[in-house]
Amino acid sequence: MSSVDATDAAPGMAEPTDATRPRLDLERERLLTRGATLSRHFNAAGSALPSVGVLATVVDHLRLEEARGGYEAAAQARDRVDDVYAAAAELVGATASEIALFDSASTGLRVMLDSLRLSRGDRIVASTTTYVSHALHLMTLARELDIELVIAPVDGARRVDVEALDALLSDGRPTLLSVAHIPTSSGLVEPVAQIGAVARTHGATYILDATQSTGHLRTDVVEAGCDILVTTGRKFLRSPRGTAFAYVRAELLERLLPLSPDVRGAQWTEAAKWELTPSARRFESWESSVANRLGLGTAIREALDRGVTETQEWLCRTGDDLRSALAGIDGVTLADPAEVSSAIVTFTVEGVEASAVALALADRNVRVVSVPATHGQWDLGARGIPSVVRASPHVYNDAADFAALLEGVEAIASGNGTR
Repeated sequence: MSSVDATDAAPGMAEPTDATRPRLDLERERLLTRGATLSRHFNAAGSALPSVGVLATVVDHLRLEEARGGYEAAAQARDRVDDVYAAAAELVGATASEIALFDSASTGLRVMLDSLRLSRGDRIVASTTTYVSHALHLMTLARELDIELVIAPVDGARRVDVEALDALLSDGRPTLLSVAHIPTSSGLVEPVAQIGAVARTHGATYILDATQSTGHLRTDVVEAGCDILVTTGRKFLRSPRGTAFAYVRAELLERLLPLSPDVRGAQWTEAAKWELTPSARRFESWESSVANRLGLGTAIREALDRGVTETQEWLCRTGDDLRSALAGIDGVTLADPAEVSSAIVTFTVEGVEASAVALALADRNVRVVSVPATHGQWDLGARGIPSVVRASPHVYNDAADFAALLEGVEAIASGNGTR
């Protein structure tokens, strides 16, 4: 696979040349990832393998809690926790005061939506790439507040049609625009910067769900033009589960009022008065896993040290090569829309359910997942695809991993690899 140190390509995959090989030390990444030696792990889009450094950070703090107590350990780690905000801000091009930490992206999106205080007459425009949990919340708000919910128009590649979106928003109605940078159901990448330009032109509030793109693609909030960005830690950032963060544009902060203020983000000043924290921490809750948040900080720092651009180049090149190799296997059909370039690869195998493909590959110690249409009705459901197999590599996957994946899929497609 493509790496400065890896010269062997997996069977069926083109060997990278010096001109096309992204600069990334694959051997080092594998040495820093114990799980890479235990299975062929292709589920970075679900929950990637953490590094030994991330694990050590979490365990060390838990040991400190064991020795001193949770509150005392948190006080001792206060400066390191503050650096998590600084690291997250550096990663997405924001300032630390614009960052809030959460236990999941779903929580962050829910808190942000509720804080916008939408009302009758408003409109929600959502991309087809919207994840199920967020879609359910949007549909609930639309139904209970009598808000119009519009699915954003798409182009021939099933990305948001920017020109059609511009025409839709030109009526000037108050609009919340919600877009997932990359869906859970395919490797499609939305044109988020172009969408941001349209949102600014028409005064729409733009929420970007960067759950599948942060740590995968270069994600800059200024370039994207978003008002709010929410992402998780467990996917391509390789942080522990139970970690996430949000960015809220400073100019928007004062307009957003938490539906349930917490002692973490507000001060009770008089019997019937309170003051919200001026930073994005006003959206947080007091209780959290300090150990996991420190692990998130380590994961972000490692991503920055590895190089955001270098990681993106390696992941996208790898995804493109894997997509091409799978397309060459009889009985395999790619489920990604045309013109896709990302590290999320989806496909189907003729005559075999996606869940059965995932189980058969697991028997070979190859880890992929199946994604059902119930996780993306506006995408898979609209395309009439009941489920797909999703493979999502990361910087710790080597040529042997890809060979095992392709050999397994070929065996399943030929009728020799299922239970």
